[in-house]
Amino acid sequence: MIMERKRMDCPALPPGWKKEEVIRKSGLSAGKSDVYYYSPTGKKFRSKPQLSRYLGNTVDLGCFDFRTGKMMPSKLQKNKQRLRNENFSLFKLFWEKRLKGLRSSDVTEEVLRSMELPKGLQSVGPATTDETLLSAIASALHMSSNPITGQTSAAAEKNPAVWLNTSQPLCKAFVVTDEDIREQELKVHQARKSLEEALMADGLARAAESTRDTDI
Repeated sequence: MIMERKRMDCPALPPGWKKEEVIRKSGLSAGKSDVYYYSPTGKKFRSKPQLSRYLGNTVDLGCFDFRTGKMMPSKLQKNKQRLRNENFSLFKLFWEKRLKGLRSSDVTEEVLRSMELPKGLQSVGPATTDETLLSAIASALHMSSNPITGQTSAAAEKNPAVWLNTSQPLCKAFVVTDEDIREQELKVHQARKSLEEALMADGLARAAESTRDTDI
């Protein structure tokens, strides 16, 4: 097989390092090329992992492109984004674990009635319950400002371990209707009214207590 070899300096690596590109001139693989690197002592490297192990911490190869021999900042940004997404998924999972098993209670430590989820919210995946679904939704709302749509891919229902969208809670895709919004507005109105009554009662109690202290 006839091959053409081009060896040149590699400015992205320490002084003395060479990059070699071997271009195949004949055969079925004609036109294809292989890239190698040579240390100042003549040691040959066939892959980026080999190069990384040899150089260790002396050179940051995070954005080094093995084929071109250049530093590619965009490559580093993609790696950082991937790591951020992985860390976010791990932290999101940890947050859901922290919420598991918690129960809300009032000032007398009496457990409040569990929240009833709308019928349109249905879990996705094996061994999922309303409790785990509520934890997943609460975690998604807490960790992200993006809209909560659920798992929009039908494939997630068949195999959530493969097709799961980690940025969305473990529930089927759902649509919020006008009726859902009206019901939620009514709940908010009732909650505000109860809070107003509680604040008024507290204010009256404080005023009565202050009057008693003055009389004494």
